[in-house]
Amino acid sequence: MASTTRSSGSAGHEPGTLTTSVPARLDRLPWSRWHWTIVIGLGTVWILDGLEVTVVGNIAGRLAEPGSGLSITSAEVTGIAAAVYVAGACAGALFFGWLTDRYGRKKLFIITLAFYLTATGLTALSFQSWWFFTFRFLTGFGIGGEYAAINSAIDELIPSRYRGRVDLAINGTFWLGAIAGALLSVVMLNTSYFPANVGWRLTFALGVVLGFVILLVRRNVPESPRWMLIHGHSKEAEDLLASVEAKIRKETGRELPPAKGEITIRQRATIGFGLIARTVFREYPRRAWLGLSLFIGQAFLYNAITFGFASILTTFYHVPSDRTGYYFAVIAVGNLLGPVLLGPLFDTVGRRPMIAGTYIGSGLLLFGTAWLFHSGQLTANTLTACWCVVLFFASTGASSAYLTVSEIFPMETRAMAIAFFYALGTAAGGITGPLVFAKLTQSGDNGDTVLAFSIGAALMTVAGLVAAFLAVPAERRSLEDIATPLSATPAPVADTPAG
Repeated sequence: MASTTRSSGSAGHEPGTLTTSVPARLDRLPWSRWHWTIVIGLGTVWILDGLEVTVVGNIAGRLAEPGSGLSITSAEVTGIAAAVYVAGACAGALFFGWLTDRYGRKKLFIITLAFYLTATGLTALSFQSWWFFTFRFLTGFGIGGEYAAINSAIDELIPSRYRGRVDLAINGTFWLGAIAGALLSVVMLNTSYFPANVGWRLTFALGVVLGFVILLVRRNVPESPRWMLIHGHSKEAEDLLASVEAKIRKETGRELPPAKGEITIRQRATIGFGLIARTVFREYPRRAWLGLSLFIGQAFLYNAITFGFASILTTFYHVPSDRTGYYFAVIAVGNLLGPVLLGPLFDTVGRRPMIAGTYIGSGLLLFGTAWLFHSGQLTANTLTACWCVVLFFASTGASSAYLTVSEIFPMETRAMAIAFFYALGTAAGGITGPLVFAKLTQSGDNGDTVLAFSIGAALMTVAGLVAAFLAVPAERRSLEDIATPLSATPAPVADTPAG
């Protein structure tokens, strides 16, 4: 196919002005093996994050026991360690998010994974609590960078008609890791198989092995052609897309439909942070409030409350610490099924009703769970069943938060927008939350745990109400239509009540 990119600048990597149909050509591609390569290469890292969070939650009781090899309490693991992990993720998201918009998606999703692998391996070698806390922070630092680099790459490479379901499903794979982590902890914490000071270390070591395999797969994932266009690499973008189109024509045996629409871009080598901030908050204030609300709501529910699920089971229902993994695996299944089964509805029913519905629905169901828990009507099994239903919807809503902020702002700001809202929302719910709720859920006081449940439920419900009014109808629309790139000519239009 002949090039559809016409440039007024010089050849090579020098920025200029060009008119191109590359974004439209990406959106009109049928689903193919190339897209599966992207899903597998990028989506699998969420398995690692799920493994990390779940393992730490489930080993809290074991680490606090004599002979674990660490002098640390269960509250410190689910409180301080959880908080520093999330603090690291917030810092890493901002730092690597800025680098992702500046230097490209591919470079950063390789670097961030390598950083994560190193920090996780060193966590397994912890011999003092300060070492454990330090490398939990650095592990989170790498994971935070992954969120920014990967979500931006996914949305820029996946065709618009599939973007919602694919993004939600990929973010939902966190819970495959949670299932693996829960079941792995059952084996690793069994002292019949491994000594008390060895089993928990091996769980982190296995995470490193899995991450290394993912790193090998990820090398085949390409850079975003959209990013290349804006940053003066139009020839590389054109060559990459032409090769992909040739592979898909060979795979399907059919010609591709014509691309509809072109965009004219003033290429830039870099985008200043000041311009990014002004764009997000001055030009798109309604969308900024939406992103902040969604992230704070889901962060309190997940980072604050689910970190303490194992402690609730051991404190109120006397479930042995080496058996809590079974219960967590059950609620992880509910979390996984939500984005997978409800994801397609985000592309058909629409973003606004689905985001609002999953947030409000999960909040109301959690209020119901809190009431049943307070009245003493739940057992360990029925509490787990209630959480499974709550998180079926909450997981879908939480995944949609990442989808939302990665598609409703201009492309030049995408990674930083994800990073900022993740960092700010997660700092509110994921740093302060574990510190406060670790004490509430481990106090042994029924009312304290009900309060923890109710705070998470209230914030999810409020976020859902915000989405009902402010969510952007982005389903089946190109990213350039949802938010015109800053580099486009004419200049982008400011935020409006219509979204």
